[in-house]
Amino acid sequence: MRLLIISFMPHHVRDGEIVGWGPTVRELDQLATRFDSVRHIAPLYDEPAPASELRYSAKNIELLPVRPSGGAGFHGKVDALRAAPKYIRAMLKELPAADMVHVRAPASIALMAMVVLSAKRHPKPRWFKYAGNWRPHGRETPSYTFQRWWLGHSFHRGIVTVNGEWPDQPSWIRTFYNPSLTEKDIERGARLAATKRLGSELRLLYIGRIEVPKGAGRAIEILAKLRERGVDATLELVGDGPERESFERRAVEGGLAEHARFLGSLPHTALHEVYARSHLSLLPTSASEGWPKVLSEGMAYGVVPIAGAVSSIPQYLEKLRIGAAINADDLDAYVSVIQDYVQDPERWATEAKRSAEAADRFTFRYYLSCIDRMLADLGLPAGPRGQSSVSI
Repeated sequence: MRLLIISFMPHHVRDGEIVGWGPTVRELDQLATRFDSVRHIAPLYDEPAPASELRYSAKNIELLPVRPSGGAGFHGKVDALRAAPKYIRAMLKELPAADMVHVRAPASIALMAMVVLSAKRHPKPRWFKYAGNWRPHGRETPSYTFQRWWLGHSFHRGIVTVNGEWPDQPSWIRTFYNPSLTEKDIERGARLAATKRLGSELRLLYIGRIEVPKGAGRAIEILAKLRERGVDATLELVGDGPERESFERRAVEGGLAEHARFLGSLPHTALHEVYARSHLSLLPTSASEGWPKVLSEGMAYGVVPIAGAVSSIPQYLEKLRIGAAINADDLDAYVSVIQDYVQDPERWATEAKRSAEAADRFTFRYYLSCIDRMLADLGLPAGPRGQSSVSI
């Protein structure tokens, strides 16, 4: 059984091997266990690979590289249009041999795939994963708006998976939890979470691009306000980005040099230690999130999430009875919620335990059970077929 994936996931070459965005590589490794071969149309960049990128473990995945395109502003849109013919040719070449196609949206190449597939009957089994905010309240790019509208009207004749549950959700749109955890992660995290305590020092954790939309600057401001109110708090920031230097300078100028540590981009294996020593995940994001995987990864280690009230984040945190979802710009509300945990360590301990228990639904095991149900609904055989030795 042959799967064709179409995405804008970045790939690079490191030491002669293809590597890609780590969280998605780990997910696709698991997905590949349900197919004999997986061919992935995605961009390959000619620049050094970030530390967070990984090579595929599944031997049945093959990258079909296309040139990167797009970017901010008018020139980025023109560049995406210029690349469109090559993207479409790559799709038309691969579609006839595929038993199923999987499109990862939102992205310019995903938009092209939606239009192409609306005019094609083969392959009939189709899965569109919309990883962004399915019901945004603010402004977004016209391309994202169009992709959500297209997927919401079933012109694609496939199944769509989204983060969260939404009113008037049609039958072809399904809620999927965003996977990122192996059984080993769950076992190790539960063991460490059981011994973790909230004492005199509060350890905050921010993981994401070091940029304004993701909330890196707001996280630093929250740290400053907490310390002004006498809370012995520290903040570790994991990630990179063009704004990192300015945020580091801001932390130093604000007297936070010893309390805000910038760790840069870390490989996934190094994150376990960071999660193990943290109490709260702080992600005051205003970006178009679906469900940030870093929140559920931290939950496995008893890290209680405090995050921006966007997309499915408020739904999940309310349903799981953990943490808080707060308007990204209401910094005083973040400070107040965090102070409540400091003043009531038992409440934090209760929610840390709940977080670790709830992390199970973000495992690859749970994800693959949902994939098997979807494959059966699409009339395809379910269960392991390809690289079933990949650890779940």
